[in-house]
Amino acid sequence: MNTFVDNAILNKLGNLTRAEADNAPFGIIKLETDGKILLYNKYESNLAGVPIEKAEGRNFFTDIAVCTNNRIFFGRFKDGIAQGNLDLVFNYVFTYKMKPTNVVIHLYYDKVSKTNWVFVKFR
Repeated sequence: MNTFVDNAILNKLGNLTRAEADNAPFGIIKLETDGKILLYNKYESNLAGVPIEKAEGRNFFTDIAVCTNNRIFFGRFKDGIAQGNLDLVFNYVFTYKMKPTNVVIHLYYDKVSKTNWVFVKFR
């Protein structure tokens, strides 16, 4: 899997601190299975123009990044969760509340901490 997320972060997702997430050079979003945002880092906040406090606690797919509520993005997320094997990298264009923004997405399920992640990198 060719990803922009380094192993130092992937190996500690269950214990990732807000400071570590905010210092990452890419977006980090921790999601419940239903899409509720548990962690939304500074990079993602700046990229999307959505304040952290307005994102956390809301649904990523229906409230914050509505342009992801489709088969290409949310469908892949749901399928990966259902299969217990979410580790997928793909190119995407964010369009909700922002000018079209080309990004690379890495959807990931951490089996150790049993947590769901969306990583985002501007391209």
